[in-house]
Amino acid sequence: MPTPPQAARKPVTHSLHGEDRPDDYHWLKTQGRTDPEVLGYLEGENAYLAGVMAPLRSTQAAIYAELLSHVQEDDDQPPVREGEWLYFTRTAAGQAHPLFLRRPAQGGEDEVLLDLNALKAREGHANVWVYAARPSPDGRLWAYLLDTTGQEVFELRVLDTRTGELAEPPLTGLSGWTLAWAGQDALIYGTDDATQRPFRIWRHRLGQPQAGDDLLFEENDPTFRAGADLAENGETVLIASEANMAQEWWALDARDPAARPTPVLARERGTEVPLLTDGGDHWLLLTNAGGASEFALKRLPKREGATLADAEAVLPYSPERYLTGFHLFRSHLLLAGREGGFTRLWVLPRTAGGYGEARPVVFPEASYTVRIGANREYDSATARILYTSLTRPAEHLDLDLETLETRLVKATPVPHYDPAQYVAEQVWATAPDGERVPVSLVRRRDTALPAPTLLYGYGSYGAPMDPGFSLSRLPLLDRGWVWAIAHIRGGSELGRRWYDAGRLSNKMNTFTDYVAAGEHLRAAGVAGDLVAMGRSAGGLLMGAVLNLRPELFRAAFVGVPFVDVLSTMLDDSIPLTTGEYDEWGNPGEAPAYADMRAYSPYDNLKAATYPHLFVSTGLNDPRVAYWEPAKYVARLRTLRQDGSGELVLKTNMGAGHGGSSGRYDALNETAEEYAFALAAVGGRL
Repeated sequence: MPTPPQAARKPVTHSLHGEDRPDDYHWLKTQGRTDPEVLGYLEGENAYLAGVMAPLRSTQAAIYAELLSHVQEDDDQPPVREGEWLYFTRTAAGQAHPLFLRRPAQGGEDEVLLDLNALKAREGHANVWVYAARPSPDGRLWAYLLDTTGQEVFELRVLDTRTGELAEPPLTGLSGWTLAWAGQDALIYGTDDATQRPFRIWRHRLGQPQAGDDLLFEENDPTFRAGADLAENGETVLIASEANMAQEWWALDARDPAARPTPVLARERGTEVPLLTDGGDHWLLLTNAGGASEFALKRLPKREGATLADAEAVLPYSPERYLTGFHLFRSHLLLAGREGGFTRLWVLPRTAGGYGEARPVVFPEASYTVRIGANREYDSATARILYTSLTRPAEHLDLDLETLETRLVKATPVPHYDPAQYVAEQVWATAPDGERVPVSLVRRRDTALPAPTLLYGYGSYGAPMDPGFSLSRLPLLDRGWVWAIAHIRGGSELGRRWYDAGRLSNKMNTFTDYVAAGEHLRAAGVAGDLVAMGRSAGGLLMGAVLNLRPELFRAAFVGVPFVDVLSTMLDDSIPLTTGEYDEWGNPGEAPAYADMRAYSPYDNLKAATYPHLFVSTGLNDPRVAYWEPAKYVARLRTLRQDGSGELVLKTNMGAGHGGSSGRYDALNETAEEYAFALAAVGGRL
């Protein structure tokens, strides 16, 4: 067995709020990701990982082959109409990246707009990502945001579809939050400040130098971030400046090349308006104003000085219905939300006087996930929606907004998969404070219980982990495993209250909910060996629960993990920090510091017997910097007691938060983790 690397210990003491916090590995942050000593340590960890995985590569190859066998390599995504064209992406066998195409809506030949594989080869990039792409109103131009490093700093390129060449030199240094057309010859985009906080919104006139672009909006409060989008009716660019618990809205006439933004709603801390659009003679919005904690749907008259006090309810508020989004059409409103822990859709007709009764869209399954898909036609009488469950691959459906009937546009093809062989269910765990926590399960029907169980969790930002199909689970399910998803507080599965009960001073609920889910699966005879998995804020979850109950798990996958919470949240020069005080708190204040100090994984590591751990990161990650997992692993190597499992750190040296951009690389990374999991449970590590 290879010898694991040992990072140099360079003692530093952080002192705040009367506490001295020793940190022997602070240098992994301060010396930077280009420093030879830092790179040497990360490369040493990668070499150690290679040694650990060497005897498992045949298993990894077999799992990769299984994963690939379930991928329809030659495939088109369902086209979405925009103007006179249908836009879609295509994957081809042997090609790692998609092609972006279009065809005339009235019939005709496919036209390739962008071949990412060719671009990657031609320009010599290790990875390529397209975050957004938008055609001009007449379809003559096609704009897209391109990232080639994983650092989430973008170029804006504009293709002239008549010539196949770029219409002008790329704009550089852009944010990935904003891309919209304002008329035929102007683009709206955003840029970041030094901490990668989106804070400026610009208007670019085609053919003009970037240096001469119009600055439309600038947000100087470091806890707010700015973005913009075109309203569904195509008449208004809506600019939002938002923090986690407040938003401010401005409107820009998209038809006037000289227009300046005008205020719609001012910000008010604690009063949220997360979604707003142009309804013609009114603004349509969601808000928690007036005690509507699960959000109300309201309309605000378009008159100067109007405030939320002037807004009228579009439908009666219900605390049992958590509203999360909508899409406006000329004749209907499609509304999204949650009831009873599951996603729901409603349709409201638009009438001369406003909006009619909300009618629910009904589906036959008891447990499913449905959401609003890509819709670009304001005058459409149908809406694209997406439907899935734990055993049912995603289906693209067209919903008739009048009859509420659905038509299957395309079911995601999954070769060599028979849904009848698998079964899904939901169980409930009891948290220490008595709260009931839902847990979704999927397994093969012939799996004998108890079985090895992978328990996935996230539990932050109000992001729900809804029960949906994933082909990447199949190699484990087909080997007799159970896949479980813990719907813990900090997400929003049971509404906004579920989110609020798992943030700030309530954050510990997230971790104890997850532990309770694992304990329940053991006690109920579902789980044998438990394997934990989480990424990003879910990586924080992993670190925290491993400190609480390391003996509960056989192994854990700690992906791009937010594990050095205090060091990150005390540094307002790095991405995300100031914008996330509403999520975690500001540790410059003593009460918030104490909350974070109680669960920060790096600061609560102790001498203990730990399970097998597979920790991963990306060198270019702008969201959770490489040094967080690197410091975590370095300290953990000094604290693991005899009997602890294997500990590895994988650093993707050419990617960021999401890992490799190519689909084959992504499959291979999944196969590597599963090979590690099988070996951990099988006693081969």
